[in-house]
Formats: sequence, structure tokens, C-alpha cells
Amino acid sequence: MKDMTLSKQDIQTMDQRHRIRLVNSLSGFKSANLIGTCDKQGFENLAIVSSVIHLGSDPALLGFIVRPDKSRRHTLENILETKYFTVNSIGADFVKKAHQTSARYPKPVSEFNAVGLTAYYDDKFPAPFVLESSLKIGLAFKEQITIESNQTQMLIGEVIKIHAPKRAVMPDGYLDLEALDLVTVSGLDSYHVTQRLHRLSYAKPQQPLFPLTREGNPTSWEAFELNLD
Repeated sequence: MKDMTLSKQDIQTMDQRHRIRLVNSLSGFKSANLIGTCDKQGFENLAIVSSVIHLGSDPALLGFIVRPDKSRRHTLENILETKYFTVNSIGADFVKKAHQTSARYPKPVSEFNAVGLTAYYDDKFPAPFVLESSLKIGLAFKEQITIESNQTQMLIGEVIKIHAPKRAVMPDGYLDLEALDLVTVSGLDSYHVTQRLHRLSYAKPQQPLFPLTREGNPTSWEAFELNLD
């Protein structure tokens, strides 16, 4: 099959929705998460995002992207007001409910109630977690960065609380996301489950790689040494 080649002009002159779907697919599989927030009046908000990224481990930082505020962005407003938010991974058993949070509900309407998910508050942490999520992360807002190229906002938070099943946390610190039955997303609306190929050993020059067990220990060298040639 012959490849399709698109120039910048081709992309710019596409139908807008066609272009959005195409470009959103280019970066491959992405994490699927729900951002939970609440304003000081108690109005809750829940929004699905596919842009959560790791920014550092010491301190533990995560970031995500908010689109330009041409219309009201309740997630952005709530985070800037209260300085707290949650990141909740999406399980295969509630994908449709999570996707429905992308609808534009009025400010007083809680997406938790609208889509049938449960807001969970941990002690005095001011932002709501998603009770149904097996991996829940509470963050304190640290920084807002404007990306000048398109006026999107990167919001950065420091991880201050993690809820995860003990069975998924390996002795070497690795979090086995596949054991939690989480989904990933490609494009804007395509959800996927995953299948692990390997956990690989730390890469060093001129040394072969080999798979690790779930616990982070080497498996049999003779049976699993990988040839990178």
C-alpha cells in the first residue's frame, strides 16, 4: 500500500474536525485520566484528559494541558482558585461514563452526578477523587505555563497523595498498571486495553538487555537475553 503524504498546507486546508482527529492521533497511545476539582462554593467538576505527563520524581510532579480559554474552563478556574486537583485513572469498566465528562455541562452541574461516578473526599483534601478509579492521585498546584504557540496552558502539580491497591505496587517501586485493568486512549475517542511485552533491564552501553519479573528481578539470562542487532 502506498503511503499518504500530507504537507503543512494539506493539513491546514483540511476540514476542521478531520484535522483535529488526525493530529490528535499522531502522538500515539496516551494515558486516559479524569481531573477532579471543586471550587470554594462546593461546585464539583470532572473532566477527561489525555495529556497527563510525568515531569519529575523529586519532587514528584505531573502536568497536563488545558486548551485556550475562549470559553469558560471550569477545571482551570477551580485549580487556580483552590490550588488542588486530583488525577484519576480510567478503568475498563467505566470508560463510557468517563468519556461523557467531555460534554459541556453548566458550572452548577457536577459531572460526577451527571455521568454516574462517585465523588470521594479523603480527609481534608479539598479536591474530589473518583471512587471507582483504582489509581487516584492528589496534587497541589505548583505552576502554570502558557504555551505561546497556541495559547494552551500547562498546569503542573506536585503529588501529595496516592491511592493504589497494594497488589499493584511491586517491591522495587514499579506500579503494575496492567494489573489495574486501566485503559489508554488514542486520538479523541478510541479507548484501548494493554498487553505487556517486557519489563526491560537498565540499559548500559555494550551490555545485553534482559526482561525483569514484575518484582523487578532478572529472569533467566540464558532463556531471555535479547539480541539488539
